[in-house]
Amino acid sequence: MKTFYITTAIDYVNGSPHLGHAYEKVLTDVIARFRRMMGDQVYFLTGVDEHGQKVQQSARKRGIEPQQFVDEVSQEFRALCTKLDISNDDFIRTTEERHKQVVRQVLQQLFDKGEIYKAEYKGFYSTRQEQFLQDKDRNPDGSWPELYGEVTEITETNYFFKLRSYQDWLIDFLKANESFVFPRYRQKQVLEFLSEPLNDLCISRPRERLEWGIPLPFDDGFVTYVWFDALLTYYSAVVDRPGLWPADFHVIGKDILVPPHAVYWPIMLKAAGIEPPKSLLAHGWWSINGAKMSKSTGNFVEPGEFVDTYGVDALRYFMIREMSVGQDSDFSLNQFLARYNGELANNLGNLVNRTLNMTNRFSAGIIPAAATDGAPEEALRALWTKTREEVIPLCEGFQFHIALERTFAFITATNAYIELRAPWKLGKSATPEDAALLKTSLATMAEALRLGAALLTAVMPSTVRKINGVLGHEAGAVWSDELAWGARLTGRTVAATAILFPKPTT
Repeated sequence: MKTFYITTAIDYVNGSPHLGHAYEKVLTDVIARFRRMMGDQVYFLTGVDEHGQKVQQSARKRGIEPQQFVDEVSQEFRALCTKLDISNDDFIRTTEERHKQVVRQVLQQLFDKGEIYKAEYKGFYSTRQEQFLQDKDRNPDGSWPELYGEVTEITETNYFFKLRSYQDWLIDFLKANESFVFPRYRQKQVLEFLSEPLNDLCISRPRERLEWGIPLPFDDGFVTYVWFDALLTYYSAVVDRPGLWPADFHVIGKDILVPPHAVYWPIMLKAAGIEPPKSLLAHGWWSINGAKMSKSTGNFVEPGEFVDTYGVDALRYFMIREMSVGQDSDFSLNQFLARYNGELANNLGNLVNRTLNMTNRFSAGIIPAAATDGAPEEALRALWTKTREEVIPLCEGFQFHIALERTFAFITATNAYIELRAPWKLGKSATPEDAALLKTSLATMAEALRLGAALLTAVMPSTVRKINGVLGHEAGAVWSDELAWGARLTGRTVAATAILFPKPTT
């Protein structure tokens, strides 16, 4: 069994989780579930980054200790994972000793090798981004971009990592590994960034300015720069689990691709003698109603509350269906409701209820064996074969939105098949031919529903479990076996009814 190690970004706990966090968790979960379904032994990590100046400041504003602050906010991220039905195997916090130990080991190793040195620095510092800035980071008019917040000029002594000496190695590595970043055009952005000389990376903060961090093992008057800390979590979480490293995919937002994950991280690992990850997947951003997400202006979606109103699988479906992986997308309630009503309730939900209703009405609730065959059945089976053969490669290439489109085209075709066969008319007929066609249509409806649901397993796991349950079916351990058209539902007793996507109360 192939091992497949995947992580989300380690979320910074300076504030509560939002829609972007939810999407990243769900996207990574869909990939992890799909790889498990394909037979891989998956290890799925998520977690939180709990150190840094912003956390220290937020804790002070509330008059509490930083540890209490991060304990509270980290629990919100854990709760979100539970609410979103995320199947992570581990949840790491940078305040855990298992992580701190690895950070100290790597820092000491690099210091002993001469990769870290002490020097005085004078320059501009962004508290919001917790990084030093250069003139090239300014706007054309000389001002600082809004994302940096308040920028101050400081002079202080710090420790620096020899980032610059590995620049040529990283360029060569990226050229030799063209699929290191997905989508590929983002790898070109990394190379463009590397076309300018790198500066060595300041990896410490004086404890007199920042206490909330991991002390340097060789000088406890300083704490570790938050990125040099956070980026090692992906390794520290599995250092005692042989066979998992290097990671297969790290799923991150495009805003932290360059420079942290695509420049700092691989160079840090190279210097420490640790293999780099196999790939980075950089996803896009969500806007809300065509504008930037902002809690202060009310242009904001609270994912937990949304799940309470519409159900977890409805939100999971919308996010995966609406966003092409790597691109930006917009979240609007009108578009969500259009998909909720049109695709989930009126298409999939309608197919479920028609299947249950007619099986109970015309077959005493027991799925019959197909008794005959005709052109409509052959056409639907042929479409199933085509759909199955298209969807799996699409999912392997992270084109989940297209895979869902193809899957729902098959569900639509199944509803059209029902209209064509019209079991409600066949059930009123007294001829043996129509009786045979009735059995065939009921069996075909149920089997097509089971198969269509099987393709939705990674995206809508609880909904698929419900569909299997009302069909009297228990999915087998081997997903590929579930994708074969057959007669495994013959003789199963169906439920009386099922409301999978109720009309929202608000």
